[in-house]
Amino acid sequence: MAKKMYPSDILEQGKSVVDAWNQINEQMTFGDLTFNKLLQDVNEVGSVLNQIMTLENRLTDLRNQRDILSLAITEKIKRVRRGVAANYGDDSSQYEMVGGTRTSERKPRRQRTTATA
Repeated sequence: MAKKMYPSDILEQGKSVVDAWNQINEQMTFGDLTFNKLLQDVNEVGSVLNQIMTLENRLTDLRNQRDILSLAITEKIKRVRRGVAANYGDDSSQYEMVGGTRTSERKPRRQRTTATA
């Protein structure tokens, strides 16, 4: 992600300057920059930040839903595989069809050797 070209507290700074400018003199201008133009930009940034926060919260909710549904699917897949293994055996082609690894195709376990001290 690219580095931001503005400070992270830009909204707070903008609000602070708008408040100060309002107390000093709203009619004062700096070239084509007016109080209302700055106020409009600050309000738009606030609105966009609120939209981003809403979407991030929605995205978090959707991710949580995805995780719950994925866990449910995982449990159902395990049940199907266990059922197929119980009915047809864990070395059957049916067991392999549902994603299981047939017993005859499994690698043998390696024996652990204990190191002598």
